[in-house]
Amino acid sequence: MHYFSELAAAGNFRRAAERAGVSQPSLSAQIQLLEAQLGQSLVERGAGATMLTPMGREILRHAHAILADVSALSDLARSDGDAMIGTIRLGASPTLGPYLLPQVVARLHRDHPELRLHIREGLPHDLLRDLASGLHDVVLTQLPVIGDQYFVMSLFREPLLLVMAQDDPLAGQRCVQPEMLAGRGLLTLSPHYRLSDQIQALGKAVGAPVLRDYEGTSLDAVRQMAGMGMGIALLPALYIRSEIRDHDDVTIRPMASQIIEREVGLVWRRSAGRAAIYQRLADMVISVAGS
Repeated sequence: MHYFSELAAAGNFRRAAERAGVSQPSLSAQIQLLEAQLGQSLVERGAGATMLTPMGREILRHAHAILADVSALSDLARSDGDAMIGTIRLGASPTLGPYLLPQVVARLHRDHPELRLHIREGLPHDLLRDLASGLHDVVLTQLPVIGDQYFVMSLFREPLLLVMAQDDPLAGQRCVQPEMLAGRGLLTLSPHYRLSDQIQALGKAVGAPVLRDYEGTSLDAVRQMAGMGMGIALLPALYIRSEIRDHDDVTIRPMASQIIEREVGLVWRRSAGRAAIYQRLADMVISVAGS
């Protein structure tokens, strides 16, 4: 299964053998053995790139999950059960990771040098798919997350603040009443993000249309559009704290009489054997977010 996973990632037998540290004939023989044991053809062989068959793609998803559990079992066996050692593969939303995880990584490196944190960003749907398949051990994402196979640990609630151009008529308000947004265009990310759902709901409640023609691909893009006066954005406090300074191109204002928040959590498979370590990682994320 390990060789099969390497073949899927590399795209051909030569590169897969190099990645796995074996000869190409040895890797090819192991793939043939796996196919014989399963009674299924897993790869389409040709002169160019190697492609997985439809059954191969399905088998790969299960293989990743199995390999992840074997890796977790190995780490657990080398530890006393909750020692911060080994490798954690963390998936993170791009609306969270860049503004929170650098400090988490720095603390882990300082306090637990034997623990390695490998971080990969992805859209919320992709994060959960890759968590289920074993590509991620744990994911940092906006809640809610639904699924009996997951353990969901709520970490903190983060306010969303209004961001607008400095010359926007609402910039002179200390707090913006919800009804003041009526008729104003709201900027947001694509519907792939739960943050977009929240802004859509707010816009519907106050009569502020969401500008779908100007969907941002990142929080930076949304902020830049707001700074150019294209609309009003609601951005997370962590992003604002990390990326926006006094006298920048935008003005930050809270909503009066209505707190808009997003809930952030850490999610892992219930079958994972390192829950104690993930809970300690969660405590560290909470500490960084609150500092």
